Amino acid sequence: MKRPLALAAFAACLFPLAASAQTKEVNIYTTREPGLIQPMLDEYTKKTGVKVNSIFVKEGLAERVKAEGANSPADLMIMVDIGNLNDLVEAGITQPIVSEILDKEVPKHLRDADHNWTSLTLRARVIYVSKDRVKDTAITYEDLADPKWKGKVCIRSGKHPYNIALIAAFIAKHGEAETEKWLDGVKANLARKPAGGDRDVARDILGGICDIGPANSYYVGLMRNSDKPEDRAWGEAINVLFPTFSDKAGTQVNVSGAALAKNAPNKAEAIKLLEFLAAPEVQQLYADKNYEYPIVGDVHPTIKALGTLKPDSLSLTEIAKNRKLAADLVDRTGFDN
Repeated sequence: MKRPLALAAFAACLFPLAASAQTKEVNIYTTREPGLIQPMLDEYTKKTGVKVNSIFVKEGLAERVKAEGANSPADLMIMVDIGNLNDLVEAGITQPIVSEILDKEVPKHLRDADHNWTSLTLRARVIYVSKDRVKDTAITYEDLADPKWKGKVCIRSGKHPYNIALIAAFIAKHGEAETEKWLDGVKANLARKPAGGDRDVARDILGGICDIGPANSYYVGLMRNSDKPEDRAWGEAINVLFPTFSDKAGTQVNVSGAALAKNAPNKAEAIKLLEFLAAPEVQQLYADKNYEYPIVGDVHPTIKALGTLKPDSLSLTEIAKNRKLAADLVDRTGFDN
């Protein structure tokens, strides 16, 4: 009962003129599933009176905004994955976000160096392991290539953005040659051809096809709290380990984030919405609804029970810089074949 009151107090402070904002609006293009972003947008409209128009775009968001040019109605572009956010910048369809509030709330390594995008939540690339067959309590990403796991690793496509980001981080840590060798080692350990999604890793662990596999943290919350019995069975079949690279700096994380459109017709309102989404009270909604790690605040109890996340401090900009080479290495090693 305390959270809505705290949120209301925050909104009243941040938006004292909400009553006069009835005609204001913000236009969002997003690739996020509606259920993972709409509750926060609805809360914003409820507290401020500002209308939020959302267009959910599965593919081709950057191309659409670029084609619309100066007449684009887009104010904000909300997406997952550092690579996708970086693509918006490279497409020339963003502009710097000037906000002292975001500079204060969002850690520097989770924002674009030139302020073209800002993170909203974190998702950790953890390792799912079989509760029944794996007794290890610690693992590194490098260990995925250890021959002890031969025939026991499941993973989605190496070309998926989540794995491209992991491989790009590996390049930043170890360089191109060592990363290629690592990919060869992981490929040699695969139990099946890379395919499916992160939830399929848990499904195949339950099915005895494999014992371990990299996957995102929030899927554990989605599976264990699902209405579907099969999802809950997959989620309960695994333990979750928080790997680090061999430097022990922390677990690799990716983000969901937002960029301000170059031709945003409602620029000021768009920045206010971003500031709202980064506020601790609203960040808690992300944790409760999506099982993602908020930038500030507590995670959902299901995720908290997994253990303590120590995010790798490697710059997301550095990871984005290595994405093309990461994709090239996936092709060169025939990882998905």
